[in-house]
Amino acid sequence: MPDANIRIPEEAKDRLAAIAAAEGLSLRAYLARLAETLLTPAERAERAERARTALREWTGYAPTATEELSLDGELDRRLAEARGR
Repeated sequence: MPDANIRIPEEAKDRLAAIAAAEGLSLRAYLARLAETLLTPAERAERAERARTALREWTGYAPTATEELSLDGELDRRLAEARGR
């Protein structure tokens, strides 16, 4: 597999290299492993949809778009309240 050059700030490179070294890896190996473990936006969306489908099949719960927005708003309100404590 050919290598690629990626330009990042030196501080970021040094931090990643230190993390890699602490795990006994080269920076190259660490970044390759990191890339394998992260999901692309499309993969995250696919997993979320599969989770929603499984939950709907398991519980029968299928909120409408309006209910989801309301629940999201309630969650945002509670998180803001918790941060304010």
